[in-house]
Amino acid sequence: MQKSGKSVMAWNVFKFCTALRALGSIMIVLVLGIIGVTYYVVVVANYGPALFHGGLDSFIAFLVLVLFHSLLVMLLWSYFATVLTDPGGVPPNWRPSIDEESGDADPLVGLGYEGMDLGLNQPATFGEPANPQLRVCRKCNQFKPPRCHHCSVCGRCILKMDHHCVWVVNCVGALNYKYFLLFLFYTFLLTTLVTLSLLRLFIAFFTDGVINGTPGTLVATFVTFVLNLSFALSIMGFLVMHISLVLGNTTTIEAFEKKTNPKWQYDLGRRKNFEQVFGVDKRCWFIPAYSEEDLERMPVLRGFEYPTRPDLDELQQL
Repeated sequence: MQKSGKSVMAWNVFKFCTALRALGSIMIVLVLGIIGVTYYVVVVANYGPALFHGGLDSFIAFLVLVLFHSLLVMLLWSYFATVLTDPGGVPPNWRPSIDEESGDADPLVGLGYEGMDLGLNQPATFGEPANPQLRVCRKCNQFKPPRCHHCSVCGRCILKMDHHCVWVVNCVGALNYKYFLLFLFYTFLLTTLVTLSLLRLFIAFFTDGVINGTPGTLVATFVTFVLNLSFALSIMGFLVMHISLVLGNTTTIEAFEKKTNPKWQYDLGRRKNFEQVFGVDKRCWFIPAYSEEDLERMPVLRGFEYPTRPDLDELQQL
């Protein structure tokens, strides 16, 4: 009976992962649909016509529209960068490199060792590696770089995996984590702007205030306010959580590992931790892209190599 229970559990998990894959374009259409309704309410139904009222109303409408379109462009840029960017997978020929002096495996980038004997005493069929420092994925049947985890939805190992996000229909990993954070950031700013700009109309629903528009427009305005307020509040908590993870050089998955290991080896200080995600070039901090200089001088942005704290390295050697 116990064995049967395990089989049922495994089948349920597989079914859940298959359902997440099937969401695919549905979630993208849903996101674009929410943006479309919001655009109609803010621009077409309310602040667009207010541009021609004259006086203070025109000035406020102009400011709202400029901020709205600016944030919308950054939100869409960040969103599609997250959706379309590969989060980082492990090449089929990846092998841990070897420290020739010590003979230990060095879990850095090694892309040219396919078919070569690395001296790892690794059996032909992957099981437990002879060297306990090596990480092997049983599902992919290959070595795993540091901070890499297997995603059951994507069906492969993801470099520095944070989580699989149904909203972006993609894994969030080493190569698109910055883009995901910027998507959260600009979504929070935009939903907050929409909430504040529609607040007076929402209050008018429950008072004797005069609201212009058709019944359909009024319903759309009410729904848009509630949706954007809900997203702003929920994303604010999510954004605060991820900011704390970035400053501690941790992913969502690794946050659970830190509970059993309070001395986190990848924590290099808040500034260096931040730069490992956003890069050193300040000009690119708020756009979903990296400068060529950062990509050349920061191997960590490629997702295979991560420096560790020297003090903890010395303690481990002792």
